[in-house]
Amino acid sequence: MKLKFCLLSLFFLVALLSCNNDDENFEMVTVATPELMSKASFRKMVEVESPKPVEQSGKIYTYNNYIFISDVNKGIHVIDNSNPKLPKAIKFITIPANEDISVKDNFLYADSATDLVVFDISDINAITLVDRLKDVFEVYDYGIPVEAQATDFSGFNYETDVIVGWTLKQERREVSDNIAFDDVAFSRTESSVGTGGSLARFQIVDHYLYTVGNYNMAIFNIQDLANPTLSTTQYSGWNIETMFYANNYLYLGSTNGMYIYSLENPSEPEYISEFTHWEGCDPVVVEGDYAYLTLRGGNACGQLESVLEVIDIKDKSTPKLAKRYTLENPYGLGIKGEMLYVCDGTAGLKLFKRNTPVDLSLVKSLKDVQARDVIPLENSLIVIGGNTLYQYKYLENDIRLISSYLIK
Repeated sequence: MKLKFCLLSLFFLVALLSCNNDDENFEMVTVATPELMSKASFRKMVEVESPKPVEQSGKIYTYNNYIFISDVNKGIHVIDNSNPKLPKAIKFITIPANEDISVKDNFLYADSATDLVVFDISDINAITLVDRLKDVFEVYDYGIPVEAQATDFSGFNYETDVIVGWTLKQERREVSDNIAFDDVAFSRTESSVGTGGSLARFQIVDHYLYTVGNYNMAIFNIQDLANPTLSTTQYSGWNIETMFYANNYLYLGSTNGMYIYSLENPSEPEYISEFTHWEGCDPVVVEGDYAYLTLRGGNACGQLESVLEVIDIKDKSTPKLAKRYTLENPYGLGIKGEMLYVCDGTAGLKLFKRNTPVDLSLVKSLKDVQARDVIPLENSLIVIGGNTLYQYKYLENDIRLISSYLIK
């Protein structure tokens, strides 16, 4: 009897230890599963509508007397700015999974997930979709929730589906030293051009539209404005976020640095060099022999410190750090003459005087403006912050408000 009891006790002890060891090898993980829509249905969603309130403002773009404001992943708000004191929303273009636009001679180019769509805006009251290039972007912004520790792409077919949202759930998974996102396999003349902010991923230069995704650059020939063609797609770097054009060079801002490409051959940009720093969200603008980068820390970009970096690019093959300034929560930035305008997020819009290209002094901070991006035009400064569009008149070492317009 005692032997049976001992054996039974030993059995339960081994089972208990096994369970404990088993539990140690597993943990609860937040898994993101994509919500899918067929590409056929997705492509029918493009529509020109009456004005509507902004849900989440994104990037800004100006063309003639119009300002275009993106509503993140939903489309574009068209603002009539013929009277800057009284801007007026006149249209909303529904473009699902849209990040960027560019305009040349009344043709507007926009991404819609994997596609490039083209609109004729010559009559702003009768905007028409004139072309769609399907599956020209291999990767688009999936918008993976920041809470996700892993992703489940098992039901996603790149050829037929588009990701339109996410479902989060807790799953018991085996402990891994590196919990990360699961890999996804992918198949593969004088004119009028608008102006984008420093967060742009699209740039038009002469007869070409340059676009960057996470690690690819797609180059489109737009000589026939209504019928663009994909010229080539090439590797551009890693975690590319922004693109800026200056003096026949493209400057790509990534989470770990800045890449410089020459447009000597415009159909095939040539890699020249890169400037590497710690990881941080990174828009870039260029003036003369210097590039200005903002790095935002304290988020998914990777670092805690937020700074403004001044990069010497006189020798494009060997860019080097010239100086660094501490910021709080930076996003976009722009240059006009001796002034550098920096959107410091919750810390407001900051005005730096460029005493020299490297020596900067803070002359003003507008703390009531949670600025995200800025466009310094010839006669006015355009700023987007939250759902409000701000316009300012230039003064010496200062600016004065022309109007603030809540998009609703």
